[in-house]
Amino acid sequence: MKKFLYIVSGCAFLISCESRTYEEISDNTPLPEVVKYNTDVKSIVDNNCIVCHSPTGAASFKPFTTYNDVKNNIDGIIDRIERPNGDPGKMPQGGSLSNSQINVFIKWKADGLMEN
Repeated sequence: MKKFLYIVSGCAFLISCESRTYEEISDNTPLPEVVKYNTDVKSIVDNNCIVCHSPTGAASFKPFTTYNDVKNNIDGIIDRIERPNGDPGKMPQGGSLSNSQINVFIKWKADGLMEN
């Protein structure tokens, strides 16, 4: 019985091994030369924030449905998305944006918060 458990454990271990390199699995998506709301930021907001930050969502007091909503709250957004996992104020709730997505927000602010 012990041999069987060792064999099964060994097989499970070998199957779970990943053969890709760190560079292949890391999120090092290049950023656009100039980040713009409509082409780069809006899709991240729509896919990760609108569920709560809409007029009918749990955070309806702070909607992110328009360019001006996001632009006027950029400092708070960056603060919340950069918080460490486990921080109760971390956004999005129950998850995290990738480093590339976080960098899009940071670069968008640095680039002047352009819409188009």
